[in-house]
Amino acid sequence: MARPVPQLIREPVPLITMIKETFLRFRRVVLVVASVLLVSVAAPASTHAESRQRARLSRDLADRLTSRLEAPTDVIVTASDAAIDQLAIRYGARLKKRIHGGAVMEVTGGQLDALSLDADVPHIAGDVPVHRMMAVTTQSTGADQAWTGLEGWRGVTGRGIGVAIVDSGIAPHAALKERVIASVDFTAPNGTGRDEYGHGTHVAAIVGADGDGHPGMAPGANLINLRVLGADGSGRTSDVIDAIDWAVAHRQQFNIRVINLSLGHPVLESYLEDPLCQAAQRAIDAGIVVIAAAGNFGKTADGRPVVGGIVAPGNTPDVITVGAINTRGTAVRSDDVMATYSSRGPTAIDGVLKPELVAPGNRIVAAAAPGSYLARTYPERVVEGQGAHAYIELSGTSMATAVVSGAAALLLDARAELTPAQVKIVLQVTSSRLPGAGLIEEGAGSLNALAAVELVGGTAATNTTIASEIVTPSHLAFFSKEAALITASLPVKSGTRVPGGYVLVIGKTIVWSDTIVWSDTIVWSDTIVWSDFIGRATIVSRDTIVWSDTIVWSDTIVWSDTIVWSDTIVWSDTIVWSD
Repeated sequence: MARPVPQLIREPVPLITMIKETFLRFRRVVLVVASVLLVSVAAPASTHAESRQRARLSRDLADRLTSRLEAPTDVIVTASDAAIDQLAIRYGARLKKRIHGGAVMEVTGGQLDALSLDADVPHIAGDVPVHRMMAVTTQSTGADQAWTGLEGWRGVTGRGIGVAIVDSGIAPHAALKERVIASVDFTAPNGTGRDEYGHGTHVAAIVGADGDGHPGMAPGANLINLRVLGADGSGRTSDVIDAIDWAVAHRQQFNIRVINLSLGHPVLESYLEDPLCQAAQRAIDAGIVVIAAAGNFGKTADGRPVVGGIVAPGNTPDVITVGAINTRGTAVRSDDVMATYSSRGPTAIDGVLKPELVAPGNRIVAAAAPGSYLARTYPERVVEGQGAHAYIELSGTSMATAVVSGAAALLLDARAELTPAQVKIVLQVTSSRLPGAGLIEEGAGSLNALAAVELVGGTAATNTTIASEIVTPSHLAFFSKEAALITASLPVKSGTRVPGGYVLVIGKTIVWSDTIVWSDTIVWSDTIVWSDFIGRATIVSRDTIVWSDTIVWSDTIVWSDTIVWSDTIVWSDTIVWSD
């Protein structure tokens, strides 16, 4: 249920005061929600178990117990294999499949109650549905120039970089026939990986199409088709987890460096507990860049902006979460605006500042899956060709996510040794801010693939040690898992100018600047040096928001009574085609 926001104060009030109050209000909302959840989880469903401590439950399951629903439902139980076997026997629960760190079980309300009180079960989450998050893209991001290269460095196309498309499958299409090198179907034992819905084919083509006149962002990349969504565009969380873990297990065989997740489910618990977020983190820890959609929940049905609509696993701090912009059909960047449907941060429950950046997502033309649900249901969106040569126009943060996945493949082609953290750094540092957009909408700003590739791909690059996290004005939370700055090696061109400025962190030193200048005589100290580029964000630690008088707040952040703080995301079959 959306939480109403008090009326806008009419008297002149310092902007920083307004923002402080709004963030504090958000923190209070989170605390209230957490308190209610704690009460519902702790309340015993039966008197015989009053003295026992209940397992941690995702919000949907806590609500289920409170409502005493008896209908069977699928849950993800965290436990060892041996414990899972015993639990299935002990409570008569149906064991449907095993996943990393646990299993999927079908349980009734009574069985869920009993399982949650078992000492062998630390955590249970719902196996909730995941949904898809539904040109001039290559020109507006500079990808077309990255293919040909500029003076001093070679062109890059993402050649040989494996990008796993975890989606509704990939259909045979003229633009993709040479790009798909592996296909696994997680929706059925004998599935073929064919795309009956049409979303996965479109996403795959945005990433890596290389023929038929409509190239993707990285036309040299290899695509790995991991089907998890059915003919209606929905799927199960456990299948997505299986697909991510499969990509990790086969990353060396297919050189899988990027996982594209143009899907998600509502945030029902902390990213530290959510099994889908944990799977995404395992992939990142294994060296794979994980890129996920922010979600299409930026406004209510009557057009009011919504805050806190980021979906999982995009709420995971180390995941690159992508929002959508509208290029208005032009290659120039000056007229770009935020797509109003794009979900805003901060994330529910944890309050992580998201998204990381934004990319073109509105009315993107890419391959259509022949005979798919989308092509049949929205024939007016099929703008060119037919059959294996058809192209459809779709919109959403799904499309924007695919754009960034393609850009990541270009970066890894330019500099193969980049870590997931470094890819994230470079994409954020080289992004440019949109006029009128705020931190919770655009993150670091709009993707600039050409600037990102140039930053790491020049022949003049030198091995210079910089921080493993560069903090942009949009991402001052969670410097690392331990909230500490860890240095790492990243080759960067000396003298490279970064659009919009950047923040460089060296150990404990924060340097604000708009130009990277490397010198052997630089001595780093504990001082904080501010240049002409002033940050527009708060410094956030895990438990405390620290307000600094040295931070200047921009007038582009406007808080009003039209902003809705949302506790609930309602899923529907409606696809938002434009803003």
